[in-house]
Amino acid sequence: MADALALDKPRAPRRPAARRSNFELYSWLFMRISGLALVVLVLGHLFIMNILDGGVHRLNFAFVAGRWASPFWQFWDLSMLWLAELHGGNGLRTIIDDYARKDSTRFWLKMLLYVSMAVILVLGTLVIFTFDPNISAS
Repeated sequence: MADALALDKPRAPRRPAARRSNFELYSWLFMRISGLALVVLVLGHLFIMNILDGGVHRLNFAFVAGRWASPFWQFWDLSMLWLAELHGGNGLRTIIDDYARKDSTRFWLKMLLYVSMAVILVLGTLVIFTFDPNISAS
């Protein structure tokens, strides 16, 4: 009687439940927070550069040199660079995931995106921190 009630083993081996990460949740949250921060940073940047104290007519090498002599403005511009790059890169990553049909295409598009993001972040950071206001015009 017990044999009649026993069930056969399933043909496919049972796989443990896949570990789900919260990467997409954190990515979504980052987009909202970085978007708000970028609104403040970019509007402040536009106001200071284009409206305050004579507007764009005062923008030259000396203005940038004076501005980047202050750690506050270095941090402001660095924050704007990093947040804009990561925010835009995350958006492009989402678009690639949504529209690239083949896995190989998706992989290479993402690699191109990640490499270009890294290059821009490194170069932009180097420019901000190694800017020399005493360059001679030779």
